[in-house]
Order: sequence, then C-alpha cells, then structure tokens
Amino acid sequence: MTPSPRRGRPTQVDIARRAGVSQATVSLVISGGAVSDQVAEPTRQAVLAAAAELGYTANVAARRLRGKRNNLLGIYTFEPVFPVDQRDFYYPFLVGVEEATAALGYDLLLFSSVTSAADRSIYAGGVNRLRIADGCVLLGRNVRRDELAALVREDFPFVFLGRRELPDADISYVAADYVAATSAMVTTLAGHGHERILYLRATDDTEPTRDREAGYRQGLVAAGLAVDESLIQALADPAELTAEHLEHWIARYGVTAVLVEPTEDTRLTTALDEIAAAARIRFPQDCSIALLGDPPSWTPDRRDWTRFSLPRVEMGREAARMLIELLEDRRTAPERVSLPCTFVPGDSIGPARAGRPS
Repeated sequence: MTPSPRRGRPTQVDIARRAGVSQATVSLVISGGAVSDQVAEPTRQAVLAAAAELGYTANVAARRLRGKRNNLLGIYTFEPVFPVDQRDFYYPFLVGVEEATAALGYDLLLFSSVTSAADRSIYAGGVNRLRIADGCVLLGRNVRRDELAALVREDFPFVFLGRRELPDADISYVAADYVAATSAMVTTLAGHGHERILYLRATDDTEPTRDREAGYRQGLVAAGLAVDESLIQALADPAELTAEHLEHWIARYGVTAVLVEPTEDTRLTTALDEIAAAARIRFPQDCSIALLGDPPSWTPDRRDWTRFSLPRVEMGREAARMLIELLEDRRTAPERVSLPCTFVPGDSIGPARAGRPS
C-alpha cells in the first residue's frame, strides 16, 4: 500500500515524538553498535517500531557521512530481474551510472528483488525501500506511476532513465531522442524511394512509443509523403510477427518498408530471423525493414539489422550527474535531457522494389 502523502523525510525528532522518548535516546538507538546497549530493550524496541511506522531508514553508514547525506546513490529497476547480464538491454545503463557515480565520489547501491514484475514495488510493506540511499536512478518499462507520484510527494530525489510523465508533477529524466531518430529513419527510407512505409508500433501507450509515432509522422511530412493511418499498425507481441503478416501488408497496402519497435529481449529478432530463413520474404530485396532502437547486444554472428542505437551508457552517466546535482542543491527544478541516437546502416534496407501497388 502506498504511504499517505507527506512532505520530506521523517526525522529523529518525529520518531522521538511517536515513541515518547527524547531525541538523544532515538540517536543512541539509531546509531547502533555498543552505544545502543545503553538503552533499555523495551525502549529500544519502541524506537525501532516508531521508525518503521514513519518509514525512517536507519543508515548503518551514517557515522562516516557528512551532514544529512551519505554519498550513496541507488539504482532500481521496475523489471523483475536486475540487469547484471551483459546481454541484457538494460546493462549498459548500469555501466554508465556506475562509471559516473564512482567518478563523482559516490557509492552505488543496487536495489533488487526476487518478486515477480506484478508484485515488484518500491513500497514493499508500505515503506520506501530506497530511503537508505540519498537518491535513486530508476529504469524499466513496467513503471508503477503511482509509486513515482509517491516519491515526488515525499521529495525523494530520483532521475528516470527514459522519458516518463506524471499528470500532476514534473520529474527529472534522461531520454533517448526517439522523435528525431525515427524521423531520420523515415527520411533515409524515403531517400531510397520508399513511399509506403509501415510503422509497426507496440500496443501499450508509453512515452517511447508515442515519441516514435510522432517521429514517424514528422519524417513523412518532411519527406513530402502523406500520413496514411492504415500504415500505422499495432502488434501486441513482436514475437508473433510472421511472413503472413508482411505478405498481407505488402499485398493490401503496397508496403515496401517496415519500421518496427524492438523488444528488450530476442523475441523480435528471432521472429525476423525465422521469416528470413523461410525465404518467403527477403530483406531488403522484397521489403526493407528497420528497427526503431536496439535489439539485445549485437554480435557478429547475428543479422545486422538496420536500426538506430540508443546512447545507453551516456544516458546512465547523465542520469547520475543530474541526480548528484539535485542532491547537492546545484539544481532545484526538474531537468529533462534527450540525447541523440546513432544510425546503424546494417543490411536490411535497400531501394524500393518497383511495381508495388500504390
């Protein structure tokens, strides 16, 4: 359950009032170690219970810290497994955060969980688990926006990796510029003579999907092509993409090129590999295809699909920098940064095939 709205973090004074003891007693208990043994056990338990009720996280490293900060940043993912595998889509973000955190003199704490994506929560047990850190970098596709809103109400510092919006609050984020990258991809295809370009979008209406669609529309207009709503199709799971789908779109709509949102795993690229292996549709001879983002880490043994690549390491570095500026009061308002993507030519686009119906 999300805690009731409150401003700021609970203090030792708040705990003292709740437990009916002095602030000095609270300080002895929270400090831990031998000094806490000076406090009677019933009193110590009352202080700890009050701290838990208020959502106060005792930082075991506090004795070595300056002021109210402990020079400890957190990184939390809304995905069920933390990205520590180098093949994972999210792993380069982690690398960038870690590099910047170390360079700027902070330690990094990874918040992980063994629960499923549906159960994964910052507020496990009703308490903000991130409070042990000064602030946190958040990432992941399966975002719980109610928890982002709760963090804002608490004034807990965080930066999101990716553009995320809340209806009644502004948050800091570092995003990939999907709008410009998708628009440029459309322009590239138009330069190859493609006029019937299908955009295969995800069904969920997230900010990255909306940005890609905005870029698709902008690219068509810039290329002097009409926006045909029938060429914007949704597919719930890219793993379900088949040769039959492509044959249908080619025959019915005259499609000569397809733009598709990749998944963070191998589902899409596996489906495309299977289509190519069946030899019913050849890329790019029969249809050009480009990915609007990164597939899992590319290796030379895999098909080099035309795509644009996100600056994931740089995004991680920038998110850590922004968070530290918020913590050190060098920035008081939310900051929003969009970084350019890199075009990867690959081998899956080519000239439009003549003779397609218009």
